[in-house]
Amino acid sequence: MEKKRGFEVLSTYKNKEIHLPTRATKKAAGYDFEASEEVVIPSIIKNFLSQRGVPKELKGIKPTLVPTGVKAYMGADEYLQLANRSSNPLKRFLLLGNGIGVIDADYYNNAANEGHIMFQFLNIGLSDVVIKKGERIGQGIFLPFLKADDDHAYEERKGGFGSSGK
Repeated sequence: MEKKRGFEVLSTYKNKEIHLPTRATKKAAGYDFEASEEVVIPSIIKNFLSQRGVPKELKGIKPTLVPTGVKAYMGADEYLQLANRSSNPLKRFLLLGNGIGVIDADYYNNAANEGHIMFQFLNIGLSDVVIKKGERIGQGIFLPFLKADDDHAYEERKGGFGSSGK
């Protein structure tokens, strides 16, 4: 049977006890992803308040990447949409820096990072948040997409995370 879509552990994470994403219930749309290591998400507000005056550039404010140790394969007309867990903003003040993540089919096994799926978080709370290894951090939903009649995307992926932009 040909594999259509699913998840694999990255080669560099094979011996690190990584769990592949699973659905929590029979009717759940999303596959729950876990953090592959402990990561601290710094508080944007704490960072901002610790500076004297209003900075002209907010260089210290950027999303923190949380690795999963997982990659996803899918059909050429599909993508994996990454979404936040509903409890993250409500209880921990964590937002996805990009709103939602889009994992393209050609991200799988790319030369730059093997297709490593990472969630990018912004912490709008008053204190830093520690995400522990094995903690559920977000969910992924496989979705089909449509192409325009005059679609002219001929470029091949040349990199990893955030590489499909011009």
